[in-house]
Amino acid sequence: METGLRVARVLDRIALLRPLPRRLRVDHDPEFTGSAMDALAHQRGVKLAFTQPGKPTQNAYIEIFNGKFRDECLNDNWFTSLCEARVLIESWHQDYNQTRPHSSLNNLTPCEFAARHINLATNSTTTCA
Repeated sequence: METGLRVARVLDRIALLRPLPRRLRVDHDPEFTGSAMDALAHQRGVKLAFTQPGKPTQNAYIEIFNGKFRDECLNDNWFTSLCEARVLIESWHQDYNQTRPHSSLNNLTPCEFAARHINLATNSTTTCA
C-alpha cells in the first residue's frame, strides 16, 4: 500500500474522533504529494500547506522531534527484533509525551498541555495515552 494512502487512512480515523484542522503543514515527501492525500484534502476541506523545499525551519517542530527521536532512541538502542524495536520505541514515545516537560509548552508535558488547552467533547473517551 502506498504511504500516502496509509496517511490518508490515519487522518480519516482521526476525523472520526475530532475535526481535522483546516490546514495541514506538510513537506514534499511522497506520502503528502500523492493522489490519496489530494483526494482526502478535497473531501475533508483541508488545505495542504507545503513547506518550501530545503527550508526545514518552516516545519521546525517535527524537525526537532525527529532529531530527539533519532539521538535519544534510535541511536541509543540496538534492536534485535521488530518486536523489541516496537517496545523500546513505544516506551520512548510514552516518556516523551507523558513524563518529559517541554520548554516549548511552558515546561508542561504534551499530555498536561493538551489537558489544559484542548477542549474535548464532554462525553469523549479520548485520552492522551
